[in-house]
Amino acid sequence: MGPAAKRHMQKDKFGSSVASKQVEVLLDGQLIRLPSERVTLNAIRSYLETLALEYQRVITSFTVDGIAARPTPNPQNGSFSRVEARTVDLDEMPIQLIRTAIQQASHAARQLHSAVTLVLINEGQVAREFWWDLARELKEPLVTLSLLPDAICGPDNGRASLSQLRKWQFQQLARIIQEVDQACWGPDNSTLSCVLETRALPWLENLKATLDLWLAAASASARLQGRPVP
Repeated sequence: MGPAAKRHMQKDKFGSSVASKQVEVLLDGQLIRLPSERVTLNAIRSYLETLALEYQRVITSFTVDGIAARPTPNPQNGSFSRVEARTVDLDEMPIQLIRTAIQQASHAARQLHSAVTLVLINEGQVAREFWWDLARELKEPLVTLSLLPDAICGPDNGRASLSQLRKWQFQQLARIIQEVDQACWGPDNSTLSCVLETRALPWLENLKATLDLWLAAASASARLQGRPVP
């Protein structure tokens, strides 16, 4: 077996591409010298995550040649020349998680606004597939919030705990998804569009407003404790 075939097998086995010889790796803006054996994206990311953990920090963004990568880098064709990661302190993670949930909710809202019109101009099966993809995006902010500690939001002042609020949000979303699913099989797509506009969209807007309040409260609490706000 020739060298090229061996390299191809290695790429398939480990699910990542091989770095170029001149790869530049940065962690929070600082140039990192890699061990010689760290040549794949997975290997590089693992090394950076270990460095971050030594300082009680967690990677929150990871880019390859300026393009954001998933938590587990996907296989890529060819080599890459620059890897950059950003981290936050563990104490800052709750605020970072809320920011991430806000970004996810904002993205879902943009998709939902488009869906209200798009389902009207597409035939039934296409509209249903579009909605099922969107339904997964609506869940993402709530899944992110499930990582938050309860202490970030009461109940010392008489408010419901964060876990209870999350439970209510999941229950509301489940009912909305059921209503939209039923509308998907209506005689025309106008019913589906209406349910998206009158049920799903208000729920998402309310969730975004709640997230903004949580972010403000968590940021204020961090400042009072003398902690940095990411």
